[in-house]
Amino acid sequence: MAGRETKPSFTEAGRRAQIVAAAIDVIAEVGYHRASFAKIAERAGLSSTGMISYHFKGRDDLIREVVAAVMRLAEGYLRRRLEAHESYAARLRAAIESNLDLFAEYPKHLAAITEILTNLRGDEPGMVAFVDTTEANLAVQVEQIRKAQRAGEFRDFDPWVMVRAIRAAIDDVVRRATHDPDLDVRTAGRELADLFDHATRRTS
Repeated sequence: MAGRETKPSFTEAGRRAQIVAAAIDVIAEVGYHRASFAKIAERAGLSSTGMISYHFKGRDDLIREVVAAVMRLAEGYLRRRLEAHESYAARLRAAIESNLDLFAEYPKHLAAITEILTNLRGDEPGMVAFVDTTEANLAVQVEQIRKAQRAGEFRDFDPWVMVRAIRAAIDDVVRRATHDPDLDVRTAGRELADLFDHATRRTS
């Protein structure tokens, strides 16, 4: 049928992934605005920037896929860590620590997305994709806290306030880490987990 989009072949999907990986490295190293197609093509080992243009409709399309790739990585990484625990308190701790363990294991991915989000406008595709995914994830976390409260494991408080406070604290550590390579993000993650464990747990 005319105009119908076909699913990329295995080879095409591999090439797209290669370009996205190169873009992540380049953005993390030289910044959002200096990450040209020429630099990305060179990092990916491509003969010309035309290969990028073949697989992506333009810079916005590539940046949107970079954001999506980082979010998929984070989602898979966190899900495995959370599913290893049964109690709500243990899952909350795992969620906080995992966010910062992720930064320690994939510093370029987190540096790239931080650089992208710092420079994108609110209506640009990459930012829209990030905000939509983040809001959906926050809604899931709010519901988990409500379940923990109903189960008597967490004390009474506004779940939305707590979830956004946790997100803001994690994001602040990530921002600090991008400017301070000596910051121990894993230790910061454990300290935040302790803090929010005390803030949420029912004590009587």
